[in-house]
Amino acid sequence: METYLIVILPSAEKQIKKLPTIINSKIITAISNLAKNPRPAGNKKLKGINAYRIRIGNYRVIYEIHDDRLAVIVIAAGNRKDIYKW
Repeated sequence: METYLIVILPSAEKQIKKLPTIINSKIITAISNLAKNPRPAGNKKLKGINAYRIRIGNYRVIYEIHDDRLAVIVIAAGNRKDIYKW
């Protein structure tokens, strides 16, 4: 199986850095796991946008998958109550 390149947008990086340390490390681990499997169990295709989301407790990571370039682009990360307001 091929490994995908992970690209985190600067805005998403800022969002991740603002999160509590415990959540921050869980999110970073989940993002790095996307390199091996960009469509893990529990991921969901979002409506109206060509993106997916994964859940980490009450937090979400929203990302795009580019199979042609073997890349995963992280668009946003944050609490579920705030994440969909971008």
